Amino acid sequence: DTEGLLRIKEENQKHYRRAQRHQEKKEKIQKHNRKLGDLVEKKTYELRTQYEQLAKLRRSHILELTSVIFPMEEVKTSMRDPADVSSESDNAMTSSTVSKLAEARRTTYLSGRWVCDDHNGDTSISITGPWILLPNNGDYSAYYNWVEEKKTTQGPDMEHNNPAHTISAALCYATQLVNTLSLILDVNLPKKLCNRQVKTQQGNHEFCGENLSRHRFTRAVKKLNANILHLCFSQHVNLDLLHPLHTLRNLMYLVSPDTENLGR
Repeated sequence: DTEGLLRIKEENQKHYRRAQRHQEKKEKIQKHNRKLGDLVEKKTYELRTQYEQLAKLRRSHILELTSVIFPMEEVKTSMRDPADVSSESDNAMTSSTVSKLAEARRTTYLSGRWVCDDHNGDTSISITGPWILLPNNGDYSAYYNWVEEKKTTQGPDMEHNNPAHTISAALCYATQLVNTLSLILDVNLPKKLCNRQVKTQQGNHEFCGENLSRHRFTRAVKKLNANILHLCFSQHVNLDLLHPLHTLRNLMYLVSPDTENLGR
């Protein structure tokens, strides 16, 4: 028993000395971790500062881009509500009829469904100049209607004062602006949309090539709207301001100086 007790004491002393060595190693590791933690905190602060400076630089480039090359503004037309005109011409018209006319004017039949237009169709958004406009409600049917009409009717008068040319140009500029913004913000776009007029196996690229069919045109518009919404989401634009069909208006909200997170 005495010999066994001595062996146990010797083993306990070995374990105690080993525990001391482990404790010293533990303290060294904790000290090293504290140093690394301080270094990581310092580097994190420096990285956050660099991100803030980068965001300011991106923001200034975007504001310069949209003020010099791609200015956008809202253009209102001076159209009178047909309900008001009708009520003036017909005193016997009831208020319910007037309200129904006003309500009908605030809705647009677009892509197989009725869409509410809060701006009553009197508002357009211009890009690169007041002569290049897009309807605010996202109704670009004038383009493919013109393409279908051109197939059956040929004449020189169709090439002048044509809203389809304006829509095509505005969408082309919007595509170019979106592609440039994705480079500045370093955000990968979900849809590939080219703004150059390059010949491929599938024909010219979207908007700035030859006349597109209704299917190809609507498909390209959907891709452009998806890219714009993706950029808006990446910059934390207020979701209540966005509408999936309002191409240039969503872009205006994205590049607005009031967008706090622009450049993140």
